[in-house]
Amino acid sequence: MIFFGSYVGSGPVADIIDVFALSPAHVWNQPWTLVTSMFTHFNFTHILFNMWALYFFGSAVLQILGARRFWLVYMVGGICGSLAFILLGNQHSYVVGASGAIFALGGALALLRPHVKVIFFPIPVPMPLWVGILLNFTIITILTIVLHMGIAWQAHLGGLLFGAAAGWFYKRRNLNAYRWN
Repeated sequence: MIFFGSYVGSGPVADIIDVFALSPAHVWNQPWTLVTSMFTHFNFTHILFNMWALYFFGSAVLQILGARRFWLVYMVGGICGSLAFILLGNQHSYVVGASGAIFALGGALALLRPHVKVIFFPIPVPMPLWVGILLNFTIITILTIVLHMGIAWQAHLGGLLFGAAAGWFYKRRNLNAYRWN
């Protein structure tokens, strides 16, 4: 909604990003950006890819863990992604997007259902889900560093690590024993 509001509202996208984006240099003056940055996107392609990944990872995690645990993984994973960006990112940059929270869902799913087979674009070979998620993270990180693409791999890492820990925790507690396989 924040993304669409930036185009429908009277202010330009830059004004919306200034208010809702997370910047390590300004986080102590704008602590709400730890959360609002997860719901703000830079352009249509950005939100499209995030929502596409959210649909696939999110629907599976929702079926396995239920709504309350899904939202816990999503929100805390997104905040962990924000914290990782603060610790590891450029102090004078900013970040927007749901990728940290989505990687948290992916990390949880990789631990909860590691043997589910997926096809990771552009490699047309079925592989275990956990391999696909780690491959995705690795490719995005390498491309970002080498090509200076401006993607916050730090937020991805923070979300992924939290999600994997949450998936391990829920799997050990066997909270998903009678749900989707």
